[in-house]
Amino acid sequence: MLPHAVPPCANARLALFAMRRMGARGLSDAPATHAMITGFGESFRRPLVLMRAFMADLASAAQCPISIAPCCCGRMTPAESILLTVLARTETAPETAHLLLADLLGLRHADGVLASATAVTQAFADAGRPIAA
Repeated sequence: MLPHAVPPCANARLALFAMRRMGARGLSDAPATHAMITGFGESFRRPLVLMRAFMADLASAAQCPISIAPCCCGRMTPAESILLTVLARTETAPETAHLLLADLLGLRHADGVLASATAVTQAFADAGRPIAA
């Protein structure tokens, strides 16, 4: 059984869907792209490209596997919960976000991946879709 419920925030659910699809099917997954287009309208490019960069950074920096659930699942893995918490806290509590991300990735310093996470968070917020976990 997966321990965490999907967040009530629609923006966090959009980010979760994109992370799940890109994590399972690759960075150029069509349903993930469609969800970002639907969610952001004409200004979808920046959040989409930054989400792809964030996922690529996660994959290249991780020292251990990051578990993800199927995209239709109504619950989250601990790793997914941590990733959404990181996205929600990059601007308000960056030290906490860094510690959570470093612990998830198995690194001492996760500054580059945290910068990618911050860029995603800012892109969502700039488009009027702030992520709340």
